[in-house]
This record gives sequence, structure tokens and C-alpha cells, in this order.
Amino acid sequence: MKLISWNVNGLRACVKKGFLDYFQEVNADIFCVQETKLQEGQISLELDGYHQYWNYAVKKGYSGTAVFTKQKPISVQYGVGEDESEGEGRILTLEFEDFFLVNVYTPNSQRDLARIGYRLEWEDKILQHLKGLDEMKPVILCGDLNVAHQEIDLKNAKPNIGNSGFTDEEREKMSTLLEKGFIDTYRYFHPDQEGAYTWWSYMNKVRERNIGWRIDYFIISERLSERLSKADIHCDVLGSDHCPVILEIKDNQ
Repeated sequence: MKLISWNVNGLRACVKKGFLDYFQEVNADIFCVQETKLQEGQISLELDGYHQYWNYAVKKGYSGTAVFTKQKPISVQYGVGEDESEGEGRILTLEFEDFFLVNVYTPNSQRDLARIGYRLEWEDKILQHLKGLDEMKPVILCGDLNVAHQEIDLKNAKPNIGNSGFTDEEREKMSTLLEKGFIDTYRYFHPDQEGAYTWWSYMNKVRERNIGWRIDYFIISERLSERLSKADIHCDVLGSDHCPVILEIKDNQ
């Protein structure tokens, strides 16, 4: 089974930059997107063979998630409860026969850390959500988690310490998640790989020089580790300031 996750930073714009070509070429079983930045009716995607599930933000041109899946899920949950994040379309949970898929677009704590408190509350709620699901069946979490976990996960670590996406608090939340029985699949296969990034600033030639951050992930329940086949980054795919990440797992025997 092949899964793709991609923060498209505006799906309508990304479609104009080759999204559908990549979508057809990669032929994923499940394709997750974040930051769709659209409302219902603002795009019509003809994705033959796929069921489509959308969680739109109330605010126009902001946030939003979607999942395109060949297999119809048993159930779909939008959000995790009544709170501020529900209006931002940041969470989609799909239940399949032998796992839950959770597609998220984690709030950015903002350049001046104005939203860091909300961000940390979000992390606690997501962890509780994942732990609750994991008690029933294994979990596959994917999306833009808006944090570079370790210094290896961004080009210029030292000057970014304390900045949004690389605060001690945000990094500790990621560490806590992994300590609770989850695996960062990219680091499972590539524990020491440097220069592996999924987001680059739009500033001049930053991407060409590979000055980036790894903030997009596939994270899975530890007991799925025996089914892991591949985890990689499609850094050559353009169309957004993020690139797609991929996970391949063996079918359950």
C-alpha cells in the first residue's frame, strides 16, 4: 500500500503547477493533502477510482485538509471535538479495516510565537486522539506537523533555536509522541540522513540551495513497523513550497 502526504499550499494553485500529473504518476492508494485553501464548490477534481473527503476551513483561502482514497473507509471523523481548531479544517480521521489514518495540518505558532500556547494545547489534544485510536487499532499519522524535530531536520539549526517550528516546547511535544509508541518512519529508514527537507522558503534560490526544514511526516504505531516497506521524500516535485512525502507498507497478511 502506497500513501502520499503533501502540503499543497493552495490546491487550486498547485493544480495549475502539475498536481494532477504527479497524482496520476504516483498512483497512491491514499493521497492526503493539507492547506487546501478553498471552500466547497471552488474546485472539481476528477479523480477516477478515488473517494474524496474534505475538511474545509470556515475562513476563506485558509488551511483545510483532504484525503483521496481508493478504498472506501469504514468511517470518517472531521476534527476531534468542539474547539477553535474545528473551524480551521485541520484534521481528518479515516477508519480502515486494520488501521486509522489521521491527516493533519498542525497550527503554526507564528513568527512572534503569538500562537504557541494554542499550538501546545493542540499537541495535547492530538496526542490524546491518537492514543485513543491506537487502543482500538494501529494509527498512521501524516501531514504538515510544523516542527523540525531534531537539529538534523533543518539546514541552519543553531540560529533557529527558539523560532517557530523549532522551539524546545514544540520539539518536546514531538519527542513525547514518539515515546508513546509511535515511529517517525523517515528516520526509521534514514536515521542519519542530512539535507532531507520537505519545506523551503520562497526566498530567492533557497530551494535550489536546499536550505530547508523537514516538517512533513508519516508517523505510525510501533506495531506497524513489521509492515514498513519504504519512507521517502519526493523533493524534486514542485508546485508548492512543500514537497510530497511517501510511505509504503506491506498488506496485512
